[in-house]
Amino acid sequence: MNDNDLETPPAAAQLMDIAWGYWTSQILRQTAEMGLADRFSGAPRTADDLCAEYGMHQPSFRRFMRTLTGMGLVETVGPHTYSLTEMGEALKTGAPGSARSTVISLIGKLVSPSWENLDYSLTTGEPGFEKHYGKGLFEHIQQVPGMAEMFSETMVGIHGKEPPAVAAAYDFSGIGSLVDVGGASGNMLGHILSRHEGLHGVLYDLPHVVADAPALLGKFGVTDRVSIVGGSFFDGVPTGHDAYLMSHIIHDWDEQECATILGHCHAAMHDDGRLLLVEMVLPESDEPHPGKVLDMMMLVGPGGAERTPGEYEHLLAASGFRMTRVVPTASAVSVVEAVKA
Repeated sequence: MNDNDLETPPAAAQLMDIAWGYWTSQILRQTAEMGLADRFSGAPRTADDLCAEYGMHQPSFRRFMRTLTGMGLVETVGPHTYSLTEMGEALKTGAPGSARSTVISLIGKLVSPSWENLDYSLTTGEPGFEKHYGKGLFEHIQQVPGMAEMFSETMVGIHGKEPPAVAAAYDFSGIGSLVDVGGASGNMLGHILSRHEGLHGVLYDLPHVVADAPALLGKFGVTDRVSIVGGSFFDGVPTGHDAYLMSHIIHDWDEQECATILGHCHAAMHDDGRLLLVEMVLPESDEPHPGKVLDMMMLVGPGGAERTPGEYEHLLAASGFRMTRVVPTASAVSVVEAVKA
């Protein structure tokens, strides 16, 4: 390797790489939405057979399949004949990591209007999603059949590495009961309880959201140590527990809504209890961080925000908490710990 191999590409070339990524992501979106990977059942498929099944234009579809070889989703095994690669297999419905649902949710038709209204969000501070749909993201998700389930899979796809990292990084000893507020199907709570045997958990979320939790918690082998409670954190949270954890909840909401949620936690917890926020805590410096891009999604989508340690300290203080520390994990998230002030 010579010095030229280590040179940083010109600034203009770096910008073009970012722009080119939009094209690539749209090809990936199309592949996910049409369920192409699901058409492979362990045997190679010809482009022409697939084209006929979809009723598409043969020359164009052949070019599409050729493009997917360059993206690493399929590989050529014969004339216009392909098999899935390991990456392509990951795009199948129900594959570990929930990549298909995640791709469709992140860059599909649901959220694209939000990004088209980024200028509106920057001008008003209001979600571009709401401008387009006339309703909030979470309200819309509940009204579209199948969307709530896809959204839950998306959260696992985006944050799948985080629960084991949180369970390993934070010291849960001394906590007898932990409430996972907005804990969905119990993925985070399951990881934590399976690692910390003396801990009892309470899974708290909307009734229809926690409906699938027993099956997942059963796979973790922690069912006997979990109580499942249905409800909305905008109305209140279960009272009298040692610690309250929220994973990617606070970042979904604006300051006023956060104050409501945090206020309920403050009122419910023991005087010596702990509040634990699992979030992508942004660095105070200019260094790259995935949370900085996610912050823009929070702006145009649900209307929330990612925050720096200083911003979390200010947010928590407004609701009667004192931030005690920020615990990094082996993933992109950290655990923001707070106690009653």
